[in-house]
Amino acid sequence: MSTITVPADQPLRTPPPSAEKSAVDPELLSYRGFKFGAAFFGWLITISMSVLLLAAVSAAAFGTAQVLDYTTSDAKAQPGAASITAAAVTIFMLTLAFYTGGYVAGRLARFDGGRQGFGVWMIAVLVGAVAGGLTWFLDNQYDVFGNLHRPSVALSDNTLLLGSAAAAAALLVLTLIAAIIGGKSGRRYHDRIDELL
Repeated sequence: MSTITVPADQPLRTPPPSAEKSAVDPELLSYRGFKFGAAFFGWLITISMSVLLLAAVSAAAFGTAQVLDYTTSDAKAQPGAASITAAAVTIFMLTLAFYTGGYVAGRLARFDGGRQGFGVWMIAVLVGAVAGGLTWFLDNQYDVFGNLHRPSVALSDNTLLLGSAAAAAALLVLTLIAAIIGGKSGRRYHDRIDELL
């Protein structure tokens, strides 16, 4: 085992600053954090993508049902499979929409893409809660949904309740993860530019 001696008159070299600290100008640190404008426009993109994707899937499902001669009676004969398929496709399309919205928010804000993606998801949850509360209030006051024709599903109330709760939980978790990942992906665009400057 060998030892290395350092002369007393030679100063010790300090390690270079990390790439993360040196890559960002201190004057730009004030632009970090959550940006409502970026999250808001990301949420608008999320809503637009949700409408487009769900409309496209609905049209494709209608065309497929026509080709395969899949009727309403076939769906009622297997209500569990039809409900699970519809819920899974809807959750997948909304997850893609939230990823896109998070990406746009992360791209707009430049810094903290994950926070911008979370902001997109949070705005969607708050708007959904307000819309749900307003709908509940109007239904109690004016019986808005009393005259709607609801299709009868051959499933028990407990099965429907558990399935709805599982679908809602999966929707909340997956869209949150997708929005955060989308925000981080949008920020990588600015990271690549910073590496070239």
